[in-house]
Amino acid sequence: MAQITLVEAVTQALAYEMHRDPRVVVFGEDVGANGGVFRATDGLQKTFGPDRVLDTPLAENMIAGIAVGMAAQGLRPVGEFQFMGFIYPGLDQILSHAARFRNRTRGRLSCPVVYRAPYGGGIHAPEHHSESFEALFAHIPGLRVVVPSSPARAYGLLLAAIRDPDPVIFLEPKRIYRAATQEVPDDGEALPLDRCFVLREGSDITLISWGASLKETLQAAEQLAGEGVEAEVLDPATLKPLDIHSIIDSLEKTRRCVVVHEAPRSGGLGAEIVAQINEYAFDLLEAPVQRVTGYDTVMPYYQLEHVYLPDVEGILAGVRAALDYRDGGGQ
Repeated sequence: MAQITLVEAVTQALAYEMHRDPRVVVFGEDVGANGGVFRATDGLQKTFGPDRVLDTPLAENMIAGIAVGMAAQGLRPVGEFQFMGFIYPGLDQILSHAARFRNRTRGRLSCPVVYRAPYGGGIHAPEHHSESFEALFAHIPGLRVVVPSSPARAYGLLLAAIRDPDPVIFLEPKRIYRAATQEVPDDGEALPLDRCFVLREGSDITLISWGASLKETLQAAEQLAGEGVEAEVLDPATLKPLDIHSIIDSLEKTRRCVVVHEAPRSGGLGAEIVAQINEYAFDLLEAPVQRVTGYDTVMPYYQLEHVYLPDVEGILAGVRAALDYRDGGGQ
């Protein structure tokens, strides 16, 4: 079995589902002849033809809108935005129509759309190419937000997203598109949505992260193990709806928690996770939940990207703050 990258796993999942289900249609800017800006759709138009892999004009509002129309007529559209930062012209169609279809028709119709977008920083890109605004979509009722963090999870979660009857925002962390390889059977087995994945078991502290930031989070956990601290690492994968039950299960063992994400701090998903922990598991905590995040500013250009993105040292500092906390004594 060949070792493949995350972006190759995306291609593999799209190809499998297009073979399996003739209703699946892929479209977006340069996805056909060129195979997409990151080659996530490479070879699909040659295999399935231009009627099922369509190049569109530079019109994100149109990409978002025709997906809704296709879904309403029984297709399973997968629309690609070249970068998350280009998705904003399509927000009206996504928020006002795709997300509301089931509610608007009182369940008579659903909207089985997947909107894919490479997202996040770390590739030395210019402005509008490095956004991490997943919380924007997680706030919208009717949308499911999924972020894979490995080739195997990209394959299984994308299959599940395409098969889901409701709209899914599928955000692919481009910093790790080709950072690692993994054996991924092309067997059509979907992974469950709405569930955390335990990437490392531990008993001293829970680390929660997703997407590209899991790379540094796992590195921090490995370093902590050398210091005698066993960290449990959780990947929520589906950010909306959040699997708070798995997080609580972990906190019953560790009683301390650090949330790591590269998105801006204010209003980020970390804040929502902390709020739900406080609401449902406050009595389990022996220290305040720490957040290690990006800053409340636009992602800087490449010379300062490393300053913005959470690193191992920053994660370790958050862990030490949680471990050093004592009741009544603060930090």
